[in-house]
Formats: sequence, structure tokens, C-alpha cells
Amino acid sequence: MFSAGAESLLHQAREIQDEELKKFCSRISKLLQAEDLGPDTLDSLQRLFLIISATKYNRRLEKTCVDLLQATLGLATCPEQLQVLCAAILREMSPSDSLSLVWDHTQNSRQLNLVASVLLAQGDRNEEVSAVGQGVLRALESRQPEGPSLRYLLPIMAKVVVLSPGTLQEDQATLLSKRLVDWLRYASLQQGLPHSSSFFSTPRARQPGPITEMDGAVATDFFTVLSTGHRFTEDQWLNVQAFSMLRAWLLHSGPEGLGTLDTDDRSEQEGSTLSVISATSSAGRLLPPRERLREVAFEYCQRLIEQSNRRALRKGDSDLQKACLVEAVLVLDVLCRQDPSFLYRSLSCLKALHGRVRGDPASVRVLLPLARFFLSHGEAAAVDSEAVYQHLFTRIPLEQFHSPMLAFEFVQFCRDNLHLFGGHLGTLRLSFPNLFKFLAWNSPPLTSEFVALLPALVDAGTALEMLHALLDLPCLTAVLDLQLRSSPAPSERPLWDTSLRAPSCLEAFRDPKFQGLFQYLLRPKASGATERLVPLYQLLQPMAGCARVAQCAEAVPTLLQAFFSAVTQVADGALINQLALLLLGRSDSLYPAPGYAARVHSVLSSQFLALCTLKPSLVVELARDLLEFLGSVNGLRSRANLVTSVVWAVGEYLSVAYDRRCTVEQINKFFEALEALLFEVTQCRPSAALPRCPPKVVTALMTTLTKLASRSQDLIPRASLLLSKMRTLTQSPATGSMHGEHGEEGAEAICTRATELLTLLKMPSVAQFVLTPSTEVCSPRYHRDVNTALPLALRTVSRLVEREASLLPG
Repeated sequence: MFSAGAESLLHQAREIQDEELKKFCSRISKLLQAEDLGPDTLDSLQRLFLIISATKYNRRLEKTCVDLLQATLGLATCPEQLQVLCAAILREMSPSDSLSLVWDHTQNSRQLNLVASVLLAQGDRNEEVSAVGQGVLRALESRQPEGPSLRYLLPIMAKVVVLSPGTLQEDQATLLSKRLVDWLRYASLQQGLPHSSSFFSTPRARQPGPITEMDGAVATDFFTVLSTGHRFTEDQWLNVQAFSMLRAWLLHSGPEGLGTLDTDDRSEQEGSTLSVISATSSAGRLLPPRERLREVAFEYCQRLIEQSNRRALRKGDSDLQKACLVEAVLVLDVLCRQDPSFLYRSLSCLKALHGRVRGDPASVRVLLPLARFFLSHGEAAAVDSEAVYQHLFTRIPLEQFHSPMLAFEFVQFCRDNLHLFGGHLGTLRLSFPNLFKFLAWNSPPLTSEFVALLPALVDAGTALEMLHALLDLPCLTAVLDLQLRSSPAPSERPLWDTSLRAPSCLEAFRDPKFQGLFQYLLRPKASGATERLVPLYQLLQPMAGCARVAQCAEAVPTLLQAFFSAVTQVADGALINQLALLLLGRSDSLYPAPGYAARVHSVLSSQFLALCTLKPSLVVELARDLLEFLGSVNGLRSRANLVTSVVWAVGEYLSVAYDRRCTVEQINKFFEALEALLFEVTQCRPSAALPRCPPKVVTALMTTLTKLASRSQDLIPRASLLLSKMRTLTQSPATGSMHGEHGEEGAEAICTRATELLTLLKMPSVAQFVLTPSTEVCSPRYHRDVNTALPLALRTVSRLVEREASLLPG
């Protein structure tokens, strides 16, 4: 969430029109052409960057301005801050055909870094990625001290490896592996010199001190990213950057990356000043560069795990320890997949690490890579993976649902490792109530992630419970808010909306009488049972205005679409019937968040039709339930979409063509129910408050009644009389108020439909042909064949209807 001032600036930037932007670009062009690039230039570039980055679509800049931005980026004398802004603006424009930056035209390593960032943002249009990679490699091959600083180029190389792994040749990959070994294992253990010293400072005062550990002790082992000091040397910075790209490089250079295992490379002695690590797997022999890098990477990760045991003196260092632990475990996972000999050397420390962090809420993010490690190697390592997953899916979402970073990483972990769950996929599926806590509290950023995850979570055994949970998601958000508010040890910065006061809701949350309902919503696993939560909807109505609840309510329709797309792939006939009944039952039982019911009803109506299309016999099998649903007009206006869909489904599928069990008695019962419903929503009684009924409901009712009458011709006189009354009713002055905002247009649509249907009923055979076409008529052949084309049939029917003649042509 942005502050009010930031929101105002963003709004102003988005409102700037193209003409204003053109004038502003002209002003910037003049400033960039001046000899002195002063504060005005800096301020203008900052404003331009805000303007082009505040919108989702690309802003078009004047070509002169773009050319000057590129030229300024290449100036050796230009202040660094201006060059950074120029590069940021050009990146926001990318990909663009108007950019003409070239890697070879710059020499300063800082400029190379900025130019490369723009070229990589362009994509690989003209093999820019390969050119950037080769440029960095040339700098790597140069051993001259006056060459470009690799400190600024190594991050670019890491990006190139990810974007275009095939850029590097075999000898270049070997060279980079050797350099990474140097940087990771042999960085200096002395702090860097100050940038400048006074005239009166003594040589003793200028001597660098030793590197220290997180707890302040002097480091006695090699330098890592967790080593501390006041200033760092160039090789120490390269050590940090080498570790940041280590995992990506291992994945690229491993057996699955280059396609071949390492072979002995005797040039190790000539190409690197390193000694061989004394490890059990490498003792007594020299290792090829890539095997050597894996060995050094293993040692580096082991050292990081040891350093994470030290008590950090600053909170920032403590956070860094946890982040490095996550990366170290991920690197070990890669190493063990590439070389199983590392597995047995890693297990003892990783088991100990898991035992240490599983009880520490602050280290919960470390559990995710550990769980992935055990997923990958649990069987070979004889680890009780089930216990790891139970703790992961039970405790963490329940206690840490309010952490947005953890929520995203947790869902990503589930998505990325579905192929590894295997026999444990059932544990994941049963844990969906806990996973939904992440979704309820962080719905905007996690909606797309759950849309992708839902197909794996949906199971025929828990589908109904999951649908209930999705419909109750805004209510769950409100309950989680109350849970945080009633926490005995709230955080220093409240995680809930402090502007919302809901003392009555807090009292209800603590009331033992409602504990069963609250505990059901907060259950960690699927229980196989469902609860009616209507009492909670009333209790928690004051929370409906909470911003977080409103955000969650907006996400539910998208999630419902994803759920039905998945569940229809696994549902049998019985489950389809149950889902249809659930849709009808929940249509009037939703949490009263503003606008929530209307959005959900729109989805439920379309999905009810999809279920009927999937199983047309559903209408006959659920006839009693559908009659009960249509027997009431309560909330008809709010449920207009769903009522229309049910009425249409009855008219379409209540036929022997779809189910031989369909009887005349059933058709007559539905006709009577729909006739009564149409009468209720259209009658004019001055003493009664009429329910405002959308015209589409009335036209759907009339059409379905006509369809039913065409299938049971004894009903044609009643249907004709009803349609005549509807045509007369539309001319009544009260009709406009009956249809609310639709007014005269709605009345005209009803009158037109009634006239068309009346004309059809005058010729029952024609009505049956038009309203209940056979499957042959619906087949593609009937539309393509010249002799039996549907347009020909329709023209014939039109003539007959207009003349009110018999079926014979005349």
C-alpha cells in the first residue's frame, strides 16, 4: 500500500496526456544538450521515469529525447546518478525498435553494467544476450589489473546464464567455473582500506582489520557472504556475487545443463592458483573445474549453515542469516541431484538444521527448501517425509498466514513441487483449508497462483467441501482478522485495519456458543463435513466493510471459475448432481460483503448451465429440488441470473430427447410451477409491494412455458392464454415500475417475445420443430448440407408463421 502522497504522485503521472509528455520531452532534450547537467536535469529525469513507469502500457517518447538518453548513458564524464536514471528510463521503454545501444562502444565497467541491463531488457531481438555474454567473458579472460571491474559485470553474467544458457562454449564455461572457485574459496580475510585518509592519519590507523563473524568473533575460516566488516575488498564483493549466481550456474553447467559429465582437465594447475580440497570424494586426485566447483560449493554451504548458528548482533544480520540458509539448502539440493555422493555428506547437518528451525517461528521460511530437499531425496535418505509435510501444511499456514512473503513462497513451493509429491499429494489436498488461509489474507497477489494450483488440489472426495470453502472465503478473511485482533501477544505493528472497530464481532469470537462455527472455519484439514454458517454471516456483518474482506470478495469469482474448470474433469454423475444442488442451496446463503452476491450469482448461473450441458439428465434427476427452488420468489431480483439459468435449463433439457425417464407428469408439474412463478412476478396488486423483476426472467419463463407446452399439447391452451395476458399486461401503466430501470424497453421486449411465441403455438408441429429441435437438426451437417440446410427450413417456417398457414408450401 502506498502513502497518500505517493498515490497522489502516481495519479498525476498517469493523467499526463501525450501532448504534455511531448512538451516535457522537448524540455528534457534541451537540458541534456547543455554542457552542465545540473540539478534541473536530474529532477526532470526523475519525473520522466515516474511518468513512464506509472502505467501498464508503454509511453511513446520523442526520438530526439531517446537518442539523447542513449548518448548521455555513453558519456564517460556524465554523473553516475544521471546515467542510472537514463538506463532505468530506457529499460521501461524496452522492448523498443528505437533503441540502438551497442555493447562495444563503452569501456567503463559501471557503464557496461547499465548498458547491459538495457540490452537484456530488449530481449534477444538481435542476439543482444549473446553479445552481452561474450563481452563479459572477454573481461573475465583479461587478467590485467587496469581492466574493467568484474564487480559490476558478474551480475550481468548471472542474468545471461539464465536468459540464454547456450551462449557459453565449453572452454568459456570451464573458465567461469575456475573463476567462481577462486572467488568463493579464496577471498581475503582482511577488511578493505578506507576510500580516503586524512593527511595526519598514521599508517597503523590505516591498517585494515580482520573480517569478523556475525557474533563479533574474528573469522578463522574462509570468507563468505555471512562474514562481516566495515569495508570490503574487490574479491570479497565478488565472493558475494559469485554465491548469488552459484545455483543458476550449477544448474546450467551440471550434467543436465551441458549434457556431459566432467572429464579430467589437467590445465587446472595452469589456469588457477587453487589447491585441491581435502574431501573424502576428492582425496588424492585433482578434480576437473566443474567437479571442483561443486566441491567448493558444498564446503561454502556447510560453512554458511555453521555460521547461521552464531547469534547475530543486529536484526538485519539475523535476516541475512535466514536468507542465506534458504539459498544454501537450495544449492545443496542441486548438488545432491547432480552427484549422489553429496547426499550422504549433507544429511546429518540438514537433519540437525531441520530440528533447530522447525520450532523457531522466525526461521519458518527455511523449512520450505528443507521440505523440498526431503521431497527429492527422502526415500534415499530414509527420512520420515510424512512428518515433515504434516508439520509444514498444518502449523505454518495456521500461524503465519499473515506473512505476505511466506504466503507467496509457500504457494510457489506447492506449485513447483507437484511432480515430487507423489504419494504425499493426498496430504496436500486434504490441507486445502489451511492453504486457503494464505489466500483469504493475501488474495490480490495470490489469486493467479491459486488459479494455477487449484487443478492439483481438486479431488472428487473433497470437491463439495472445497466449493463451500471458496464461497465462504470472505467470511474466513473476517475471522482471521478477528483472530489477530484477539491474539494475546499482538505485533508492534498491527496487521489488521485499525480504522475498523468491531467490538461486537470480537465478543462473538470469544463467545463459547459460537466456538464450533469459528473452529470449523479455521480447521487445518478437510473434515468431510459442512456447516451452515448463516449465524456467522449475521455476527460478522460489521466486518464486511473491511478493505481486506472486500479484496477477497472480488477474487472469489475468478477462483470459482478455476475450480469448476478443474472439478468437471474429475466429477462423475453423482458429484455433478451434488454440485448443482450446492449451487442452488448456496445462492441465498452468502457472506454480505458489498457486491459479493451479485458477482457470485453471475458465476453460479453460468456454471449451472455448464453442469447441465455436461449431464442433461440432471434436470430430470433433480426435478424435485428444482421445483422447490422455483417455488419461491424470495430474492428474485438478486438471484435473477441463476433463476434465468435454471428456467432455461428446464426448458432445454426436460425432454425425452435427453432422458427417457422424462414423463408428461413431470412436464405438467414444471409448467404449473413456472406458471405460478410468472404470475407472482407480473401480477399487479395495488396493495402489495411487487418484486422488481428483470425482463430477462419474464422472457425466459414465457419461452420455457411455450417449450413445455409444445411437448405436452394439452398445455397449449393454457400457455396461449398466459401469453395473451402477458402481451396485454405490457401495455399497462404499472408495467414500467414492475421492471425497474428497464422500463419501457423491458415491456417492449416482453411484448415482442409473447407475440412470437403465440404465433408459434398456433401451429404445434412448427413450434415443436423450432423450440425442441432434434439432434439431427443441431448437428453440423444440417447447417452445411444444401438440401437440408437450416436456413432453408427457417425461411419456410417464417413464411408459414407469417401467413398462419399449414405446413404445405404455398
